[in-house]
Amino acid sequence: MTDYTSIRHALHEHPQTAGNEQFAHDMIVKHLQGLHPTKVYTNVGGYGVIAVWETKDSSNQAIKHSGIPTIAFRADIDALPIGHRCGHDGHTTILLRLAELIDGMTGDPVIGKNILLLWQPAEETGTGSRAVLDSGILQQYDIRAIYGLHNLPGYPLGTVVLCPHTFAAASTGVVYRLDGRETHASTPELGVNPGLAVAEIINRFSGFNEHSLNQSSIQTFKQSTLICVRLGQPAFGTSAGHAEVMFTLRAFTNDAMECLLTDANNAVDEIAARHGLTVTRSLVEPFRATENNPVCVKAIEKAAHDMPLSVVYKDIPNRWSEDFAEYLLEFPGAMFGIGSGEQQPELHHPDYDFPDALIEPAAWLFFRLATEH
Repeated sequence: MTDYTSIRHALHEHPQTAGNEQFAHDMIVKHLQGLHPTKVYTNVGGYGVIAVWETKDSSNQAIKHSGIPTIAFRADIDALPIGHRCGHDGHTTILLRLAELIDGMTGDPVIGKNILLLWQPAEETGTGSRAVLDSGILQQYDIRAIYGLHNLPGYPLGTVVLCPHTFAAASTGVVYRLDGRETHASTPELGVNPGLAVAEIINRFSGFNEHSLNQSSIQTFKQSTLICVRLGQPAFGTSAGHAEVMFTLRAFTNDAMECLLTDANNAVDEIAARHGLTVTRSLVEPFRATENNPVCVKAIEKAAHDMPLSVVYKDIPNRWSEDFAEYLLEFPGAMFGIGSGEQQPELHHPDYDFPDALIEPAAWLFFRLATEH
């Protein structure tokens, strides 16, 4: 068997941020050259790779894939600016190991279905999944389920963590630019200074926060985090005429996120109008909520119990976001967590490092989903 620990370490030593993942792309393609997928698509949505094992007929010929059920699996391949401190190097390696397991099914390789593996770029910026979908490749297949995982520090190593509904929250950065009119600092009444409006907006947005975190609050949870304020400039003879105020908004469902964004925009519009200001706005790195399909969650639970792996249900979604959500808007599927150790530093911590012991059980869990779904 290939030394997947060494593969993971090589990826770890060559971290590349979203949009720059050529090392991972080339390593994945080289690995697949030693296997026998029916099709390999390269440079998908940037540096993404898709490999498909298509079902065969009695003469060992690939059947036309239109209408044939397809099970898909996704791993993210990008790193953070501080390196692979989120475990994407491990996720990539898990899918490489899965590819070998699928390839080893000689005789009846895919049991009446296609199996599609997707190594996706640019997850950290929330743009990679949409770029992959826009390539049109996934839509060529009848995807009945798509699965993804993320390692979760704080849980025992190898424990499967299931969220029955939402796995990860919706979130977006929002930037509001408020334009008034500068004037001399000695005659502020002749200008339009956005300072009081900024203070009012900050106070209003604090009222959007829902502090209750329990199972009954999933539909209503919302959060507003002040990120940055820019007001005027250090020119003491001038009364400020322009400002920017930035927030991150967060909710556990896509419907709640839409309502929160509408309320936020309406509040800023009302305050700005009252202060004689014009408003422009933009979204930064918007993520949809990762809303799982309950049937697919149950399939993960069964596959985990059959291995066996410990399973726990997490009733409150993760408050961070995942662009796997984009696939779930088009196909049934689910994302789940797998524990990376109770003493493991949190994701994005400088001391975080993906545990190699997760590669085998995670790959075999995916394999059970591929063959028994």
